[in-house]
Amino acid sequence: MLCLGIESTAHTFGCSIIEIDKKSDTGNTESEFILSEVRDIYKASAGWGIHPRDASKHHTMVATEILKKCLQDARVGIKDIDIVSYSAGPGLGPCLRIGAVVSRSLASFHNIPLIPVNHAVGHIELGIKLTGSESPLTLLVSGGHTMLLIYYKNKWRIFGETLDITLGQLFDQVGRKMGFSSPCGNKIEEVSYLSKSRKIYPLPYIIKGNDVSFSGLLSAVKTLLNDNDNDIRDICFSLQETAFSIIVEAVERALAFTGNKEFLIVGGVSANKRLSNMLETACDIHSSNFNSCPQRFCGDNGTQIAWTGAQMYLNCPSSSVKPEDASVYQSWRLDSVHIPWR
Repeated sequence: MLCLGIESTAHTFGCSIIEIDKKSDTGNTESEFILSEVRDIYKASAGWGIHPRDASKHHTMVATEILKKCLQDARVGIKDIDIVSYSAGPGLGPCLRIGAVVSRSLASFHNIPLIPVNHAVGHIELGIKLTGSESPLTLLVSGGHTMLLIYYKNKWRIFGETLDITLGQLFDQVGRKMGFSSPCGNKIEEVSYLSKSRKIYPLPYIIKGNDVSFSGLLSAVKTLLNDNDNDIRDICFSLQETAFSIIVEAVERALAFTGNKEFLIVGGVSANKRLSNMLETACDIHSSNFNSCPQRFCGDNGTQIAWTGAQMYLNCPSSSVKPEDASVYQSWRLDSVHIPWR
């Protein structure tokens, strides 16, 4: 069975084709079930964030070529596709609608089952697939999410989350203040490694139970950046160390409470090496196996949509929708999604 996944929640328009044996599970490595993975990322101007209108225009312009290359790389035709799945939310409305329109058109014209997928669930499920995890305590950190999750009774339950902005938004807003364009996480990481003194500026450290807050940290860092006497390398270093320490404390609390022996980090920010190192140390202390989604699939991608859509179709055929009923949901909470296959 071949499944086409289309991702378009924010800055990335991506397509992927995966192959699944209906009678048996496939391997956990990329080469064992991923036939193609193609994406193009909208780049904002320096100092600016993602404008939904401009990002959706980008998706419109690249969609045809991305889909063509995806089919070419997989060496299949559109008539060979058994399922089309698309990211229905959460995300930016104009961007989501581009992916939905492309998916509806393909499903309608070629009479292919159409599956709406929750983008955040896609991050988690693909991470579990590629790492061989079973039921880990999961940290999802990206531009749109910062939350700790545990699977219980057919749903991913939120054990803790940000009370205001996400970790990805924190880095993006600081990066834009420094003149970078979103996404800025990799730039913050690069500048942080240039810090020679490893000076730590005193910054707000806010954690309430398993919930975290970053808005006060953002305001304090912006104030530091306004003073030209401060070294931006030390500011970025301080930002990372403080923000990551908050996250790691929340993870440690969750590990201590649940006793879970598996831990998984997914999402765009999971590509940060310093964060992974800190979390791996915490997992060692609590005798929990540390797992991280492969770097190629940390960011938004079509494979997470294809894989999750295939699982939904195989385990809950009623999850398919008619093309005319295929909608998008900008604020679709992942803890509302029924997971019948785990």
